[in-house]
This record gives sequence, structure tokens and C-alpha cells, in this order.
Amino acid sequence: MFNKKQFLLIIIVLATTLTFAQEREQDTLNPDVINVIKPYTPTISDAFKVKEVPTLDDEETSTKKEVKYNIFSFPVASTFTPAKGKAAVVDKAKKVKLFDNYATLGVGTYTTILGEVYLNHEINNGENISAHLSHHSSAGGIDDVLTNDDFLDSKIDLSYSQLNNDFNWTVAGGFGMQSFNWYGLQQPLFNQVTANSLDVGHNYTNAHITGEVNIEDGIFKGANVLFRRFGDNQGSGENRFKLSGTADLYISDEIVSTEVSLDYLGGNFENNYANTAEVNYSNIQVGIAPTYQLKRDDLTVDLGVVLTYLNNTEASKSSFFIYPNISASYRLVDEYIVAFGGVKGGLIQNSYYNFADQNPFVSPTLFIVPTDQQYNAYAGLKGKLSNTLGYAVSGSYKSEKNKALYTNNPLTAVQDYTYGNSFGITYDDVTTLAFKGELSADVNRNFTLGIKGEYFVYNTKNEAEAWNLPDIKASLFMDYQINEHWFTGASMFFVGERKDVFSDLRTTVISNEPTMLSLDSYFDANAHVGYHVNDRISVFVKGNNLIGENYTKWQNTPVQGIQFLAGGTYKFDF
Repeated sequence: MFNKKQFLLIIIVLATTLTFAQEREQDTLNPDVINVIKPYTPTISDAFKVKEVPTLDDEETSTKKEVKYNIFSFPVASTFTPAKGKAAVVDKAKKVKLFDNYATLGVGTYTTILGEVYLNHEINNGENISAHLSHHSSAGGIDDVLTNDDFLDSKIDLSYSQLNNDFNWTVAGGFGMQSFNWYGLQQPLFNQVTANSLDVGHNYTNAHITGEVNIEDGIFKGANVLFRRFGDNQGSGENRFKLSGTADLYISDEIVSTEVSLDYLGGNFENNYANTAEVNYSNIQVGIAPTYQLKRDDLTVDLGVVLTYLNNTEASKSSFFIYPNISASYRLVDEYIVAFGGVKGGLIQNSYYNFADQNPFVSPTLFIVPTDQQYNAYAGLKGKLSNTLGYAVSGSYKSEKNKALYTNNPLTAVQDYTYGNSFGITYDDVTTLAFKGELSADVNRNFTLGIKGEYFVYNTKNEAEAWNLPDIKASLFMDYQINEHWFTGASMFFVGERKDVFSDLRTTVISNEPTMLSLDSYFDANAHVGYHVNDRISVFVKGNNLIGENYTKWQNTPVQGIQFLAGGTYKFDF
């Protein structure tokens, strides 16, 4: 069997022989020509490569023999003993002990008392009962205030929950009591003698019960129910009942999530601001909101509509509203850049409870109707700048009919709350152009930071200004766990300039035309520092309004100056 070298040698010999034979033939044919022929020197490039496994025409094809490599090993005596492996020592963080219950108590300047207790007990596996009690009060003492300016806010909430494999449900209830004073007498129009003749105390009571159920499987997904009774010591009372449920409807193998709601509100005030008649209000809202979700790779779109039927039972008038309910998000660059936007709307149920929660100095003479938010179109970007830094920027344009605006009530000096020291509600059609930016940092579990800024441009139809709405709002929040024992945090707020109106309707005044006022912007800085004595006991010191500015959030109502509070927290289990 020939190898490559033998085969190549045969090729060279045959080529040389043929060359000489050709030259001899040429000599015979042309005897008068003498050619000097250089001997042929073959090169490797003149040869062609032979396949390692050639294709044969024989009926039987030879098989390449498998080559096996073996080594001859012999046992060798050795005294080498390898050292045993040892795991590296890793410093484990101390496991944090979690407690089910805690109690906090703090006291501070302006005779401030802050207390809070949270209790939770697991009856059985998945069955819990809890209670939450809180109290915050102050004896007052704001500079240059003519009347009492103390306040109190106490509440208790109880809940029972049960968690099962297929569904879970919760029932809860609570009671709260608040006490404020209409201390914002218009100065220098009134003196201490007038203030001493007034009873400016105003108390609120709030009782509510709620229920919630969530179901994992099936068409019906869950439901919520709320009943609230809200009133005050001026004879005002309000009832609200709200029921909503969610179900998944299957249409041509597509899921349409549908929410159905019922919202009833009814209440009354003993008299209007002019003290000429009783104020009653009542309405029922029935709504249905189907939504279809579309997902394609990085795109998520929710297509929906809100249909609302309003029956103003007090005025015997009915209306029907249709609102868009569309939102979308698209991942442009993974989680780093996500575009989002949408157009939404709805009929907002205003209530005495909500108004008093936002501004506790309202008078018990309000005219209450819903706000028709025709649409709220928004778009923006959100995502991550790094693994620890997130952001969000957005812009929106909103159109609202019958938007509720707080205004200082006219001065009539008839009731205890008609001395320019209370607020009413004015409704107007308002469009709002807004820009918002947020930045959040979560460096590690010990440090978090958040910054938020908003800018607003308002346009009103009938009113001269969007009363008591700021053009700029900004805030900062920070929490830092310094080490195992020490912790600190801070919060800062900035609210821009607002506009309000003042009018004097007393008969002794020659001109009672309303006057526009500007409320200065304000900055509020707060901070706290604390120390964990052990797993159960912590102590802390808080400082509020550290700038010390007696700014006015609402007209004629300056806030407390710089405040300090010290206290402690105790955590425990039953």
C-alpha cells in the first residue's frame, strides 16, 4: 500500500520521462534547431493533495482504523500528603429580630404628645387579628394668634383577615375624632376682646367599616365595600356607601377585565354660609369599566373605557358620562428607559370627609357636587440610571369641570367661623398643564433617597385664579441606617406662591369688593435621629419646621414655629 511520498515520487518520475521524450521528438522533427532544456525541478505546489480517506469504486470500502492512545503507568511510592481544605470565614450579618407589635410615645414643645400602638396576633395559620391606635395632640401657642389654636387627632382601627389557598378576605372598622380651631381671625380688624367672645372649636367624628375579598381562580376576582359616617359638632352629617367588584370576562378567547362600582353619597349641613337655609346633597354613581390588555414583547397597552351614570337625587337630575381609560408602556432599553403614557378620566366623588381632611378649617356650610375630570393625558419616561438610581419625568394636561377650589370665606362677623377664619368651596372649570420629575436612590438597604419636583400652569374659566393651588411643589426624603445602633432621616418640602381672595361683607364697610391676596411660598425642613438600644428598645429625637418660619399654609392660619420632640419605641411579641 503506497504512502504519500511514494506516490509523489512516481508522479515526478513520469513527468520527467515525458519531458525528455518530447524533446527528443522535437529534435527529430527539427534537426536545424537546437534547444537547451533545463532539467525539471519539481516543487510541492505542483503536486495535488490526496484525500486521507479516498473514495473507492470497489464494492467494498475500507474503513479507517481507529487509533487508540495508551500510556504505561506504574505505581510510585510518595510521601506527599495534601493539606485539608478549609472554608474561608465569612462574616454573617446579625439576623434582625422582627416583632409583631410595637408602642411609641413622644413628647415635645407646644405640649405636643405623640402616641402609637400596633398589635397583631395570629390566631391560626393564615388567620390574623390586629389593632392600631394613634394619638397626636398639641396645646398650641402660636405667636400672635388671638384664640385657642390647639388640636387633637385620635383614631383606632381593628381588622380581621383570613388567608386561604384559593382566596383571602379582610374585614375592618375604625373610629376617629379630630379637634381643630378656626383661629385665623383677620387681623388687625379684630382684637383680643372680640376673640374672647368666640367659640372657634370645631370637632370631627369618623366611623367606618370596610371589607375586601380576593379570589385566585375563577371569573370573579374580588370585591371591596366601604361604609363611612362622618360628622361634626355643628350638626353636620354625611353617609357614604361604596361597593366595587372585578371580574374577567372571556370574549373570543380574549380576557376583558371589568370593574363594576356603586357609589352613594348623602349628607346635610344645618345652614348655609348666609344662615338662610339648610344645605342637603345626595347622589348615586353607577359605573362599569371594561379593560383589555395587549402585550407584545416590550409593549403593554391597556385599552378601556369608563361608563358612569350619575343620579343627583337631591336635584332630581340624571347624567351619563363616558371617559377614556387608556395606558401604555414600552421598554426602549430594557429597564433603563421605559416610555409610558395614557389618557384617563372619571367622575370624582367629592365629600365633606375629603374636604375636611385636606383643609380642616372649612366651614360647615359647603355645597358639594362631583368633579367631572373629562380627561387627563400624560406621557413620560422612567427607568434606571444605574443599579441604585431610578428616575421618572413626565408631562400632563388635564381638563376638569366643577373642580373644587378652597377660598377664604367672606367676613360677615355673624357666626364663630365668619370672621375671615374659615374656608369654603368654589367650583370652576380648570385646565392644568403639569411637569414632574422624580429621582430615587436606593444605594443599599441602609440608605434611601428621593427627590421630587412639580410645576403647574392653570387656566380657569370664571375665576380670576386657581385659588390656593401652588405653581411649584418640591420634596426630599432621606433615611440612613448609620450602623447597627444609629439611624437618621430628613424630609423637606417647598410649596410655591398661592392666590386667595378676601372680602368684607359687613354693612359698616363702605366697599366690600373682594381683594386678591398672595400667600408667600414656604420651605419646611424636618429631621430625626435615633438609637437602637437593643432589639426591642429605641429612642429618638425629632425636629420639625427647623427653619422656624411661621408660614401660612392657608390664609390667616400661621403654623407652629420650630418644634422638637423626644420619645421611644418598644417592640414586643405576645
